[in-house]
This record gives sequence, structure tokens and C-alpha cells, in this order.
Amino acid sequence: ASPQSVKIYQPPYTLSREGEKSVTLQCEQDNDEYLYMFWYKHTDFRQMQLLTYSINKGIQTTEAPFNETKFFMSRPEVRNSSLSVLFDIKLVHCATYEAYFGAGTKLTVLDRNIERPKVKVFKPSAKECQNDKHKKNKKTLLCVASDFYPDHVNVSWQIDGVDVKDGVATDHSAHWNGTHYRITSRLRVLFSQWFKPGKNFTCTVNFFDGKQIVPYVGWVTGIRSMFIYNP
Repeated sequence: ASPQSVKIYQPPYTLSREGEKSVTLQCEQDNDEYLYMFWYKHTDFRQMQLLTYSINKGIQTTEAPFNETKFFMSRPEVRNSSLSVLFDIKLVHCATYEAYFGAGTKLTVLDRNIERPKVKVFKPSAKECQNDKHKKNKKTLLCVASDFYPDHVNVSWQIDGVDVKDGVATDHSAHWNGTHYRITSRLRVLFSQWFKPGKNFTCTVNFFDGKQIVPYVGWVTGIRSMFIYNP
């Protein structure tokens, strides 16, 4: 029978220091029937470019124009593979049968010390709240994560501890201001949600510090009435 599905795991980030010649990326899949494993480079034009692949463990083929001086694939087991690469790439994807892709591993070469994000959540503006006489318009909360390096972050929102995705708009990527990175995210909530005292709105910024992903949070709470709004 043909294999039906496979799950692929790649660490989302990896860091290296300037002066190191290469870094090794890891990939794991969960189906022994998938004998092919591929490694792709994500180009600056948002295209996938095949680097190398293997058919079963220990068998590797490198695609032209690449060669093993730049990319070296290891496949000790059917389910596991690693790729040693030089630092002229930023994002690498692992795949099987050219149909199932891992989420990709983002590679950053550090040229300074790691700096953790500062997270602040801003309430809806007084004008936005006070002008809504018919209680129909949604309210906008703003989350700003700033002063961090590198840009290995992921932003999410929770309302009373429950993850929410509807109404969330986050910058596509962190912005570099010349010294640090900054990213913003907006959450649009119902009138009835914001004007509820004690309701908690939390912005979580997950930051990879070189060893693990650490959450940094900011939050605000709902208010009693738009007529006693205090920004």
C-alpha cells in the first residue's frame, strides 16, 4: 500500500556565531515508508530551490549547481536527516516525496549579544471608544514588541487565557530600526468584550534565545463603561 501521510518536525530557529564556518540543521519524519527526504533552500524570491536529497538512509544526491563543499546531508536513519550548510542561506525546508514540507528552520548568524523583547499592550483609543454610540464598532488593541535581537519571534493573542486568531493582524516580519528589531500586532475585539471589567487581553511574544523559546507577555484588562474610559 502507498504511504498516506507523514508529519515532519524541524526546529523553527537556529543560531550561530560569526566566525563559525557552518551549521547543522535537523529534520525528523514519522513514517518508515517514506524513503525520500529532500532539503530545499528558500530563496530571496520566495521560491523553493532543491539542494540535495536522499533515497533511503545513507544515499545522497546533490543537485547542480550545488556541491558537497557547501551542503552535506546525513541520513543515519530513514526517519532522520541532517544538513550541514554554509551561511549564505536564511531559511531551509525539509520535505518528503516533494509533497509534505516541514515548516522550515530559520538560520541567523549573530554579530552581537542576544537581547530579549520588551512587550507592551496599548488599550483602544479614547476616541475610538467614546464615538461608538451604537455599540457596533470593534475596538483595536495594539501589541508592540521592541528592542530585541535577533528577529526570531512569534506573536499570539489570548483572551482570558484562551488563544484567539480571529481579528488578529501581525506584521509579516520584524522591522529593523538600525539597532534592534520591532514587531507589532493588532487585535480587534467586540464592544461587549472590551467593555467588560476584568476581562484579560494578553499578547504573547515567543522569543528564541539560542537554547529555547521563551514567552514574553504584555496585557490589559477590559473596562466598565465607555463613559468612564481612562486610557
